[in-house]
Amino acid sequence: MRATRDISDRADLDALLRRFYTEAFADPLIGPFFTEVAGTDLEAHLPGITDFWERALFRTASYGRDAFAPHAALHSARPLTAAHFGRWTQLWRASVDGLHEGPLAERAKAQGERIALAMLRRLAGPEASTGGGNGGFVPLAALRLRTAA
Repeated sequence: MRATRDISDRADLDALLRRFYTEAFADPLIGPFFTEVAGTDLEAHLPGITDFWERALFRTASYGRDAFAPHAALHSARPLTAAHFGRWTQLWRASVDGLHEGPLAERAKAQGERIALAMLRRLAGPEASTGGGNGGFVPLAALRLRTAA
């Protein structure tokens, strides 16, 4: 199935985030941060993260949490690197591309990359290596999410 429409509402975000986290939890590089280090319960995590993205894209939800604090705790337990944030970005972009196309989908991908870079720099310092001129983020061409139904 190829993406045919833009992200339009919270239900779209819920489906997108479920798709993304299913892949992220299973990913050999970043999955352990969710499953072993944080012990993330997707059903408990999803409403808050959906609020975050609904606020970021639609400016309609309230999100009063500190999005950085959980990442700082993870980083203290097991350091997060450019490779980890790069994989997160790959999976995020591929998830968006697999379901949506349009201005809000593009904004979601750009915002995801900005967030990943900001988190990396806050955790590792402003001079943190991002793995080169492209933020250490690998092209998406080989990821199965991009074209998976």
